[in-house]
Amino acid sequence: MTTPRDRDAAGRARNARPRDAAGRPLPRGAAEGVERVPDDLVLTPDDAVTRAQELLDAGRPFTAHEVLEGAWKAADEPDRELWRALAQLAVGLTHAQRGNARGAVALLDRGAGNLARWVGPVPAGLDVRGLLAHAEALARRIERDGLSGITQHDLSPRLREGAV
Repeated sequence: MTTPRDRDAAGRARNARPRDAAGRPLPRGAAEGVERVPDDLVLTPDDAVTRAQELLDAGRPFTAHEVLEGAWKAADEPDRELWRALAQLAVGLTHAQRGNARGAVALLDRGAGNLARWVGPVPAGLDVRGLLAHAEALARRIERDGLSGITQHDLSPRLREGAV
């Protein structure tokens, strides 16, 4: 027997299962998991970057992705593509954290490609050039060496210019 999918009040598929720190769903009925990002969370660009950085620094790129995805979905054009690129980078970091080298390279490259096409004012002090360089260098390193040398520093790039 197949368990029906979790759905929200509007009937959209939602995964209500708790998740571990890497964003993987825990078994149904598991009592504990990490704090989830509400589906309807809307933050200012500055607050989204601050929260995403805190999550990256805490070793939670999947949850950072959820915050950045929320910013992407709430943004007006043309900023949506920038936020989508950032969410893709966070998913690439998530794949690296989870041990999926192929997925990490694919999403880091996709996010980097979208960042490289960005033109226009940069919101919230984002370091687009630095993030692009980080994503490209990490993807090439994973292709060359695999995931064995990946550190927490690699998985928590600085989102803002001049951030330490």
